[in-house]
Amino acid sequence: MIPYDKRSGKIWYNDNLVDWGDVKLHVLSHGLHYASCVFEGERVYDGAIFKLEEHTERFFYSAKRMGFTIPFSQDQINEASKKIISIQKVNNGYVRPVAWRGSEMMAISAQQTKIHVAIATWEWGSYFDPKLKTEGIKLNISKWKRPSPESIPWDTKAAGLYMICTLSKHDAESQGYTDSLMLDHEGKVAEATGANIFFKDKDGNLHTPTPDSFLDGITRRTIIEIAKTKNIKVFERKIEVSELSNFVGCFLTGTAAEVTPVSSIDRFNFKVCNTIMELSKSYQDIVRKKIAA
Repeated sequence: MIPYDKRSGKIWYNDNLVDWGDVKLHVLSHGLHYASCVFEGERVYDGAIFKLEEHTERFFYSAKRMGFTIPFSQDQINEASKKIISIQKVNNGYVRPVAWRGSEMMAISAQQTKIHVAIATWEWGSYFDPKLKTEGIKLNISKWKRPSPESIPWDTKAAGLYMICTLSKHDAESQGYTDSLMLDHEGKVAEATGANIFFKDKDGNLHTPTPDSFLDGITRRTIIEIAKTKNIKVFERKIEVSELSNFVGCFLTGTAAEVTPVSSIDRFNFKVCNTIMELSKSYQDIVRKKIAA
């Protein structure tokens, strides 16, 4: 894989198209030292960004929650995103808008820092090994928990919130797992390191944790909408780890993960059932505009 700083083409950077290798930020940028940085992850399918407007709206919400204002309008960011995937000729890939505080101040206070915005895009396939998308991935249970909602801006895509996700995923991979299940501050099921989670019970109903201390993903909401069109009941509720033995199916959802079946979590095993595969197919049909969203 080509390192991300060695790629070619252009990146949209503060309303300019800059050569990929020339996009720089100073080592004393506040966003690097104090995590005053927000971002989005978006998928390109057949040359179009799926739910671009919703992602951009969340991008601006995240910045507001972090106490800074993105110096462009949402329409400008939407147009810039479309422009950069066209320039880079990305047909099926990923888009990463990111905004951060600059280097004008270097301390906890950062009111006078300039806000920088960049949008990069690249061709990108499956987040997980395609083979695992049919066989299911294996998760351990992370020792790290999602913090209490009054301690962090939990409903944002802010850089600092992903520190424990990286630690959890590295630990899982070192043990032979693909990813890790994270619990919330109460010890209830929360999410995976970069995706929401669903469970299927013996009656065909879906259960998913209430997103009250972690991100309510755009893909998560899309899957709930799809399930309702199929007359599948979806229960958003608190889920105990001890309940996992009652479920027969499990899958992750996310912009990167899309719909990924889970074959096991720690000692709990699940089947990659038809319901999960049908939800995955319907999701692919929607993102590729074969059926209406």
